[in-house]
Amino acid sequence: MPIARAATRETSGAGSCGAALSGLAAMLNTAANLRVHASWDTETNSTVVALRTLARRAHAMLKEARELQKAIVVIIRSWRPDLLEEFGVGPIVAATVLCAWPHPGRIHSEAACAMLAGVAPIPANSGQVTTRYRLNALHTVVQSRIQYQPATRDYVACRTAAGKTGREIKRGLARYVARALYRMLESGAAAA
Repeated sequence: MPIARAATRETSGAGSCGAALSGLAAMLNTAANLRVHASWDTETNSTVVALRTLARRAHAMLKEARELQKAIVVIIRSWRPDLLEEFGVGPIVAATVLCAWPHPGRIHSEAACAMLAGVAPIPANSGQVTTRYRLNALHTVVQSRIQYQPATRDYVACRTAAGKTGREIKRGLARYVARALYRMLESGAAAA
């Protein structure tokens, strides 16, 4: 049972991730079709059976994931289709955002939205004085924009030239995305 795609991505652009996923799909298909040979020793036969079983289980889970994602898309399109129009925001990110933001007024400010989204700077130290921060959500959207959106790539180049680190640049981009999503959700532009 060949699979068309090993996993779905939040963006529809082609890239190195797509090539890696097609390679994964080919490996899963090969492993799912392995056969045990009488001439092999017990260890090799056991390994083949384990690989085949795991590959078939992966096929089943990927099929289930595609079906669930289709159901999620239907729900999002009926509730807030404008979210799916944002660059880099796919069904999983949109569902995550909507779970955290159920209605206008739930989040009182852009800063609170950033904190809820996990892009506000949270100290990530173990009692030592450092300037390291842990960044959580919206990573997928930021990575998609960096890879596929020319304006974002220009911003990254400009900030890099200004001496900012990759982490600082990504935090700024995530904060920008959180702000844009907050404004979109608070505007109340829900589906008809």
